[in-house]
Amino acid sequence: MEKGSCDIGLIGLAVMGQNLVLNMNDHGFKVAVFNRTVSKVDDFLNDEAKGTPIAGAHSIEELCGLLKSPRRVMLMVKAGEIVDHTIEQIVPFLEKGDIIIDGGNSLYTDSTRRTKELAEKGILFIGTGVSGGEEGARFGPSIMPGGNPAAWPHVKDIFQAIAAKVEDGTPCCDWVGEDGAGHYVKMVHNGIEYGDMQLIGEAYQLLQDGLGLTPDELAEVFTDWNKGELDSFLIEITAKIFAKKDDDGKTPMVDVILDTAGQKGTGKWTAIAALDVGMPLTLIGESVFARCLSAIKEQRMQAAKVLTGPAKQTISPEHKAEFIEEVRRALYCSKIISYAQGYMLLRAAEKEQGWTLNMGGVALMWRGGCIIRSAFLGDIKKAFDKDPKLENLLLAEFFSSALNKYEASWRKAQIHAVEMGVPTPAFSSALAFYDGYRTERLPANLLQAQRDFFGAHTYERVDKPRGEFFHTNWTGHGGRVASSTYNA
Repeated sequence: MEKGSCDIGLIGLAVMGQNLVLNMNDHGFKVAVFNRTVSKVDDFLNDEAKGTPIAGAHSIEELCGLLKSPRRVMLMVKAGEIVDHTIEQIVPFLEKGDIIIDGGNSLYTDSTRRTKELAEKGILFIGTGVSGGEEGARFGPSIMPGGNPAAWPHVKDIFQAIAAKVEDGTPCCDWVGEDGAGHYVKMVHNGIEYGDMQLIGEAYQLLQDGLGLTPDELAEVFTDWNKGELDSFLIEITAKIFAKKDDDGKTPMVDVILDTAGQKGTGKWTAIAALDVGMPLTLIGESVFARCLSAIKEQRMQAAKVLTGPAKQTISPEHKAEFIEEVRRALYCSKIISYAQGYMLLRAAEKEQGWTLNMGGVALMWRGGCIIRSAFLGDIKKAFDKDPKLENLLLAEFFSSALNKYEASWRKAQIHAVEMGVPTPAFSSALAFYDGYRTERLPANLLQAQRDFFGAHTYERVDKPRGEFFHTNWTGHGGRVASSTYNA
């Protein structure tokens, strides 16, 4: 292979890496590949990439030698120390102005650090979220790049060519922002994904326990839901999952899967990031904890024998259609809350990190290719197009009208869940957030009085300007000194 003839190099030939390479090749880009286990390079060239002009390298030095200037090297390796180790191996074979791209699920703070460290060496860094799974990587993922803005013009054509496209051909990829912004947006995407999946699971259990629906009947319900407001990738695949049978051709596949959920940490990162900036991402937090609760299966089996709940109740057949619609509306309303909370976190991160995020652009990037892709995201983009400074999606007319229209049904579904003893942490936390957000006066005044009573933490008054703080000598024994030594 001729030196300096390839448009981009990719390191890491697991399924996602392989599929991205094949996708780039389909779009006319010449790709060079390398893998730490070098035999995998030859296996790939002799199998999936057979007959293509994809070039294989047996060392990082050889890979870098195959690339046009400025060199573009993309890493599809496991997040964490392996990324840093691989970068250390690449840098000696690069020149100033060359570009390193991390396409793994890295923590955004790592991407911020790498952007700065590599800039000091004259190397441009991009940390990009890539969503859509194996299928997306092969035929069009959602791509969320951030990092050093000087790198974007050099990768824009490749990324936008291989990304998913919405109806009018617009790619689900644009520059997100500086430093770790790309991976931050991907992290929030994954947090919303956790929320969506938990909400769908709660709807499933409500329909199963409340109506005794079989998986085949559930497949019909979800297929129907996918034709309307809930039109999305996750609803679509859920219908297909319910319809799938085990190897015997009779047993529903979903019934033989153990009810203990795994997780790779990105939902947890989102919840931690929300706590760090004081944003109430209650639904995503509950979704993470729901997976943790599912994991303690043995304890739940013991508890089922000793803890009681309400007597088994089912919805009468004449109310079947009404109940299904109430659950659908509860799912839709809760989904609005989940996305609103995710965007609240993006707004807070923007201020905290000094980033400039295109909120409508983020919705467009999520509109196709990724796991949370849905028609609903088109409505989010319209809301931000109408008001780019929109503080909260719930204040946009489209979403406030939908919630006002459906909130009675949402409450009915929640009441049914409580009466049946069906756990709905995401539905209920979404409704509690909605009620808290629309409440002009919350009981935090009492909380502040308690803090001032036991710790002299001070409070503000309704009859004085914001920013003035007061302390009361509640017992008559303490002084009028406010606390400055600890916080509770």
